[in-house]
Amino acid sequence: MVATLPIHFSTIEQMAFYQGTTTRLLMACAMGGLIGVEREWRHKASGLRTNLLLCMGCALFTVLSGVLAGPGITDKSRVASNIVQGIGFLGAGLILHTRNRVLGLTSAATVFVVASIGMACGAGLYVEAAISTAIVLVALRLVGVLETRTGWKRFPMLYEVRGNDEKTMFAQILAVLDREHLRLNVTKRDRLGELERVSFTISASKVKHRQLLAELAAGDAADKVVAFSDDEED
Repeated sequence: MVATLPIHFSTIEQMAFYQGTTTRLLMACAMGGLIGVEREWRHKASGLRTNLLLCMGCALFTVLSGVLAGPGITDKSRVASNIVQGIGFLGAGLILHTRNRVLGLTSAATVFVVASIGMACGAGLYVEAAISTAIVLVALRLVGVLETRTGWKRFPMLYEVRGNDEKTMFAQILAVLDREHLRLNVTKRDRLGELERVSFTISASKVKHRQLLAELAAGDAADKVVAFSDDEED
C-alpha cells in the first residue's frame, strides 16, 4: 500500500487556494519589482532581482505559515514570525562600517520594509501593500531630492588636490579645513611624475562643499582641485 498525505481541502477549495496564492505571489513580485527598479537605477547592491525575490519569498512564507500549521493549530504565525529575524541578518550584511562613517543604512531599511510588503501581499492585504510601496518610492526618490535641494542633507565627496609641492598643499588643506572645523582624513596620497596628488573625503552639505572647493582652489599651492560624488553612499 502507498501511504498518502491527508487532504485538508476539497478539490474546489484547493483550486481557489492555488488561484489566491498565485495572485498574492504575483502582487508581491510587482511591488518588490517596483522598488527594485529604483534601487537598480541607483546602482545599489540590492537591485531588481534581489527585491523582487525577497518580496515574493516573504509572501510565500506568509502563505505557507498557515498551511503548514494545519487546520487544528490555532497559532499559524510561527513561520511568518521568523521572517523578521532572517531579514535582520540580510539587512546587516548590507551595512558597511568605515573609519568615519556608516554606509548602506538606507539599503538595509529598504530590505526590511520590502519584506513587510511581501508579508502583506502574502496575507492578501493588497491595498496596504500598494500604499506602502508608494510611500517607499516617495521616500527613496522625492525626499532624497528635497534633502539635496534644500541644502541641509550632509553627503560625502571625494576631494583631490593636485600640485607640485606636497608640504605646501597639506598646509593649505589643513588651513581651509581648520577654518571650517573639519578633520582631515587622508584616503590616498601618490605621485604621478612631478605631480603630487592628495585624496580625502569630506562629509558636508551642498553649500559647504561649494565653499570648500572655492577656498581650496583659491590657494596658490594647488594647481587643480576636483571633487567626486561617493557612489557607495546610501
